[in-house]
Amino acid sequence: MSNFKNMALAMVSICSTLTFSPMASAEMQWSDFSLSYLTSDQYEVGDNSRQFLTVEHASGHTWGDTFFFLDRSKYDDGTLENYAEFSPRLSLGYVTGNDLSFGIVSDVYVASTWEMGESFDNYLIGLGVSLNIPGFNYFTANVYQANNMLWDNDQMLTITWSKGFKLGSADFLYDGFIDWSTSSDSQASEMNFTSQLKYNVGQLFDLKSPVYVGIEYAYWNNKFGISGVDERSVSLLAKWHF
Repeated sequence: MSNFKNMALAMVSICSTLTFSPMASAEMQWSDFSLSYLTSDQYEVGDNSRQFLTVEHASGHTWGDTFFFLDRSKYDDGTLENYAEFSPRLSLGYVTGNDLSFGIVSDVYVASTWEMGESFDNYLIGLGVSLNIPGFNYFTANVYQANNMLWDNDQMLTITWSKGFKLGSADFLYDGFIDWSTSSDSQASEMNFTSQLKYNVGQLFDLKSPVYVGIEYAYWNNKFGISGVDERSVSLLAKWHF
């Protein structure tokens, strides 16, 4: 699997270079940066009560898109942990110079993710699509082959979405993701359906960028591939976009 790992690393490296090079900056179409705080006492695996500080950055370019987040978690006993993901996607429409849109599919991508934990690095590579679904800010789907450091390699499907709506004059946002991975000899199949329902309190203060408060709900079967460990957690959250 070393060739596969090298492919994933090359993909991440290429997209990182495109993202941060001066030429790529001129081709950026949009970007978003946010800071979130979450807390709950319903987590599984480790302390039930935890706090999370999350930094997120997403950007769209003529050549594709990127998403990065870093979770800084604090347990009740004072333990601190970091977990991060960097997920660049390279547009095959851009690479080939052809319009690859069809039906609700707006483009097709080479998709990759680098998962970074306290003692591991996982590399995922596969194919993705962006979908034009009426009423949604975005809707994406990626299928990956994963090269995992601490457990067996597997395959994963990731779906992400964002939908804004109004109740009267109040602005709300519902967004989230679904991760589903296959099973192996060392882990059970996982399904993590995590979404956030948020109200933009920033509009009350005429802020140009959203400031959200709301809840996050995680419906996670076989968390971390541990058979029978199912998490159903509600977290309070605040999220500030810059």
